[in-house]
Amino acid sequence: MASLASRFASVALAAVTLAVAWQVPEARAQAPAAAGQAVFAARCKACHDPAVERAPSLADLAQRPAADVLKALTTGIMKPMAGGLSPADLDAVTAYIASTGKPAAVANRPTGQEMPQVAIRGGVVGTDPMCAANPPIEAAAGDWASMGVDDASTRFQRRPGLAAADIPRLKVSWAFSMTGGGQPTVVGDWLFVTNRSGKFYALDTRTGCVHWALRDVVSRNTPPVIRSPISPSGWAIFTGVADHSVRAYDAQTGKPIWQSPVLETHPSTVMTGSPVVVGQRLIVPISSIEEASSMSRAYACCTFRGSLAALDLKTGKLLWKTPTIAEPQKVIREKDGGQQMKGPAGAAIWAAPSFDRKRGLVYVVTGDSYTDVDTIGADAVMALEIATGKIRWQHQVTQKDNFVMGCGRNSTSGNCPTPLGPDFDFGATPVLMTLAGGKQVLVAGQKSGLAYGFDPDTGKRLWTTQVGVGSALGGIEWGIGADDKRVYVPVSDLGALMGAGRPGAPAAKPGLNALDPATGKILWTTPAPDAPCVYAADKGQPSRCVRSQSAAPAIVPGFVFQGALDGWFRAYDSATGKIVWEYSTTARTYDTVNGIKGQPGGGIDGMGPTVAGGMVFLTSGNNGAARVGSNGVNVLLAFSVDGK
Repeated sequence: MASLASRFASVALAAVTLAVAWQVPEARAQAPAAAGQAVFAARCKACHDPAVERAPSLADLAQRPAADVLKALTTGIMKPMAGGLSPADLDAVTAYIASTGKPAAVANRPTGQEMPQVAIRGGVVGTDPMCAANPPIEAAAGDWASMGVDDASTRFQRRPGLAAADIPRLKVSWAFSMTGGGQPTVVGDWLFVTNRSGKFYALDTRTGCVHWALRDVVSRNTPPVIRSPISPSGWAIFTGVADHSVRAYDAQTGKPIWQSPVLETHPSTVMTGSPVVVGQRLIVPISSIEEASSMSRAYACCTFRGSLAALDLKTGKLLWKTPTIAEPQKVIREKDGGQQMKGPAGAAIWAAPSFDRKRGLVYVVTGDSYTDVDTIGADAVMALEIATGKIRWQHQVTQKDNFVMGCGRNSTSGNCPTPLGPDFDFGATPVLMTLAGGKQVLVAGQKSGLAYGFDPDTGKRLWTTQVGVGSALGGIEWGIGADDKRVYVPVSDLGALMGAGRPGAPAAKPGLNALDPATGKILWTTPAPDAPCVYAADKGQPSRCVRSQSAAPAIVPGFVFQGALDGWFRAYDSATGKIVWEYSTTARTYDTVNGIKGQPGGGIDGMGPTVAGGMVFLTSGNNGAARVGSNGVNVLLAFSVDGK
């Protein structure tokens, strides 16, 4: 999705972070400030000053730690865009970006596997508080050990350790500052969370102290944790990383077990969707930000194709890899200068898969097409055989959704498809639900604002329900969830909200909906309330609080937890939709356990909360694609009853 690509980058399912003009004059001999400005002007200005599409502005970039910017350029999502830049160029442009917003020292350039063993916000440095003891990991009844908590990816925590009377008493117990943190997994008293800055943490759930911290693990996955003999401790954890491979670690010690081969060589590849463990296989979705690369006139669009890979759980060996586009690639035309344009391309897999042990299937949803060459693989729901990777069935819901970024009236890239699609790809993991009589339905939600029910045996569409007006950032964006009776569907409608008041603009419908999974009927709708917020990046100016609800929900018996881009986090009565508890993550700042004073909260976007062991864990600040309420650094908040 430029869509999702721009999202993160998930990330989203990733957002454009630095620029796309490829020819850069040598700047080494210039004074450092002038050199950085020259690199920015050549590589970054076209997309970021002023900001184009969903790319962050220069002011937004300046709010981020220098180490974060540098990491994005060297090993992160913007590495393809920084091709050909020297170490001096990278340091210079990092320093220039930081200097435009706040005093900040340029981070030392990482060498080899090294990164600073610190948490950084602006020019402030905090240390990782190591735990006094590292007891063995012990499973508990209410663990949340994968992205969707169960095979069907319902996000339904059946044993939360919270009673109904506990929900209104939730308060922040501790906070931890981190650059780019996502949704954690929890086993017993151990919490695991990755960061796009490269820090991979194992924390204590009760205090936030650090059991171990790994460097150079650039990731935005929710890392699945399993009990397994492949690990010396008996516990293994997995995550996709920025070099387009997957790594396995001992969850108790953080020591590496194996690293897979590079799963995709395309330079625009990103590993946005989290892997899932299915028996002795690890299923890995593969996405890209080629939609963003195509904003450049010097880039010839497009060659990336989404895919799903299966790895051997014991060794990381690639067992199979299935592309989401089956049609052969061909040359479409030539651009000025003789560059060959190709297609079809796209159909990235932004979201984690769900799986079905009974049928032996794994279910995925795909992104849009990048070119105007037809493909049935884009904007589709697919079922693949776990054993072989063979596509059992696929159902395309939107045809000719051909989209790359920057294709407005004044575009000069030469990469724009005709006609230009609405950018309505999928970013939410599909959910397999079992109805009262035993029949099952696969539910999926699209950025168009449409929710769908499919027959998991055949892929036949059973129902379609419109819950939002849709936009390039949702509609339904990052996740849906379900209990045994209802499917819960958050709606972003960010595009409609931002265009409110314009003549002919559709009325946005941000909020939370409950649907009957058998029929798709809307059982209740709770519109997102108008509520105050404070975006730290606005530096004291009035914040335009955006009510979009793009993040995935978490469900416990009787209640649904869901956050919004205005930083509000709420619990809803699952039967009625009534709000029973709410908390503004931007109404205060946090003195974090890793030594950051006055860490702000911000927008809630991306992968949603985790509920385990009587606690609720939530990332606030900047982990989605909209960049609304961005602080450059996230804060991981741990809620418990009365904050104890």
